[in-house]
Formats: sequence, C-alpha cells, structure tokens
Amino acid sequence: MERFLMNKLIAWKNKPNRKPLILNGARQVGKTWLLKEFGKEQFENVAYVNLDNNPRIGEQFELGYDIPRIISAIQFETGQVISEDSTLIILDEIQAHPKALTSLKYFYENAPKYAVAAAGSLLGITIHEGSGYPVGKVDTLDLYPLHFREFLVATGNRALCDLIESDETDLINSFSSKLVPLLRQYYYVGGMPEAVNAFLTRGLLEETREVQLEILRGYERDISKHLGRTETEYALATLKSIPAHLGRENKKFVFSHIAKGARARNYRSGITWLTQAGIATLVHKISKPSIPLAPYTDDASFKLFLVDVGLLGAMAQLDKETVIGGNSIFKEFKGSLTEQFVCQQLVSDCGLTPYYWSAENSIGEIDFLVQKTNSIFAIEVKAEENLRSKSLRAFKNAHLEVEAVRFSLSGYREQDWMKNIPLYAMTNMGLWS
Repeated sequence: MERFLMNKLIAWKNKPNRKPLILNGARQVGKTWLLKEFGKEQFENVAYVNLDNNPRIGEQFELGYDIPRIISAIQFETGQVISEDSTLIILDEIQAHPKALTSLKYFYENAPKYAVAAAGSLLGITIHEGSGYPVGKVDTLDLYPLHFREFLVATGNRALCDLIESDETDLINSFSSKLVPLLRQYYYVGGMPEAVNAFLTRGLLEETREVQLEILRGYERDISKHLGRTETEYALATLKSIPAHLGRENKKFVFSHIAKGARARNYRSGITWLTQAGIATLVHKISKPSIPLAPYTDDASFKLFLVDVGLLGAMAQLDKETVIGGNSIFKEFKGSLTEQFVCQQLVSDCGLTPYYWSAENSIGEIDFLVQKTNSIFAIEVKAEENLRSKSLRAFKNAHLEVEAVRFSLSGYREQDWMKNIPLYAMTNMGLWS
C-alpha cells in the first residue's frame, strides 16, 4: 500500500542536519508499517523495538541517557548490528516510556549521525502531561488515514489520481462517472489501512465494517485505560455524540446535546483528550476572516469531526446500500459524511487548518475557512450537485478579499465570484485560485 508521506520520510533521511524523527498519528493509521517499509527500502537494516510492555529496553532509558549503552541494548534486543550510516532505529510506542522520548534530545546532541525514528499514538497526551518532550531537538511528521488520492492508488486507479492532480479540468469533468462511485466507496471504506486492506482482499464492502468497529472499540479501550472513571464516561459520551452532532443542520457542538443538563466544564477534558489522541478534529469558529486566522478563534464555538469518514459511517450504523446507492433516507446525513470528508482531506492531504464562520443570528454559515499562504478561502460544501450558494455569495460580497470555493459533485466551473470544484478533485489546490 503506497503512502504519500514516504517522500517526506526520504527527504528527512537525506537532510544534512537531520534530527531524530517523531511520527505522530492516531492508532491504526499505519505508522509502524510505514516506518518498517521506509527502513526496508532506504536502509541496509532496521533495528525495531516496541517499547510497550518491554521492561528490558524500558529499563535502559530509566538508567540514563548514555547513548552507546542504549545502542548496545537495542542491538542485543533486536539482533541487528547498528551502523550510523546504514541502520534505521525504530522506537515504536515511545509514549510508553517518557524517558525514551527525552532520550531523543541526547541522540541529537551526542550521536546525530544515527537515524532514529520514533512512533507514538498518544504523544499528544504525553506532551500535555508534561513529559520531557525534546522541543527543538526532533523533526516531526503527521500520518493520517489514507486520503482519497491514496485510496485511488490503492484500488488500482493511479491514472485517475494523476488526472485529478492535473489542470485538465475538461478531462476531469468528463471522468466524473468513474470518480463519483469511487468517492462514494471511499465514504464507506474510509482510509484506515486495515479497513482498506479488508476491502481490497476480496472487494467486499461488508468486510470493512467489522474492522472499523474493532478500531472504534480499540479507541474506547484506550480512553478507559488512560482516564479515570468519571473522565472516561465524559470522553466516551463525547465520542459517541459526534455522529448526532454532525447529523444536525447546525453542526456546532452543543454540550446539552450529549445529555440533558450537560455542562462544558465536565466534557472539555474529554474533548481535549480525543483531539490530542488524534481521534477527533476540532474546527473552531472564527470571528472575522483576516490573516492570520488563528487569533480570531472563538474557543467557545466549534465543530467536532472524526479522524476518518469510514469510522463516522460505522458509528452512525450506515449500511453500504445507503452510502453507495444514495438512499433517500440518507439525504441529510450525506451532508455530514461530505463535510467529514472535506475536513479530513483539508487536514491530511492539503496540510491546512480548517475553521468555520457563522453569523450571530445563525442565518448564514461558511462550512470551512482556511488560510493558504497569504490568501483566505471561504469553502462551501455540497453533498450533491445543488449549486445554490446564498451564504457563500453574501459572505464574499461582505469580504471581497476572500477567495470563494464550492466543493460539490458538479463539474469544475469558474464564475466571476467563485469556483466550483468537484469533491473528488478538491485536494488539487491549483484549481482553487
């Protein structure tokens, strides 16, 4: 399975001032597999250590930061001869031993020629808890579920992937009859590697669902393992409320929708945990579309999305006929899946931070706003080919400096005030402006 982040890993390997690497990401997004594949392709050998439930290696970090001693211990553990020039050292589940995380500072300062890559699923939590995170001493990359372009390649549609990356808009439009069904497939399968593999094995959509449900059960176990009883209840209730929140016309997260009388102060820590674990994505409201966007964040108003569109469908118990066939009873939730898809692609494939905007009277709303270099894009999301965009047009008229973009199933077209881009080609940012 091809992951596009491989190119960034290769660039890291070849950096003259390379630091130890931390690969972040939620559980089950493929961090371990990718690092092993990277090591296999780019190095003579790989010394892989999983620090979870590994007291022998964990003890070596507890004893201090003598790098030659740690290297010797890893050699004994893995049976691999470690060379500065030809070995990739992988420290997996590094959050299990905070001092192993701290040791990356000493690898950088005292043994910079070693290629060390660490992976962790709950590093956001570890950092938040005040561990000795080696600030400024590591390089970091983030891995997400397969985005849509990676899904196209995985399913044998590399030519279509190349097409949507091109500027051939007429040709892109003409192949919508092939791309739209693949997009709907992606809505159901999502991008969790194990779910994609289950689909690829026999081409049966049903076989992905149990995989997705098991991943969700794993997330619930993580929450129960790392939080106290009361905090666990709040975090689980928050997680389970996400489909209901996204299924509403107004997708703003409202605490009283979790439970009657629910108060923000009880659930805030659960939301923080979910986002730091990479399970959920927080999209804040902004008060005005000015550069930079971040200072205009309204911390009290936000939307909460999942890490993966397939997991959202599994949580909502959507069957394949509903998602793929476009059943009429699915009409409203289809918009939720589409917004989840767009949010996910903005983060994972475009590398952007999404926000949203709504008027005080809640009459008008802009689904997403993103900043790309010195431009701000106001984004409207349409699940089908409905091209009415009253809110987007009004927002554009009020903020002429903002670029207006609509993502829908309609073909690419330019108007004097906005551009319509097919959902399946939305990550081709060359089409935006």
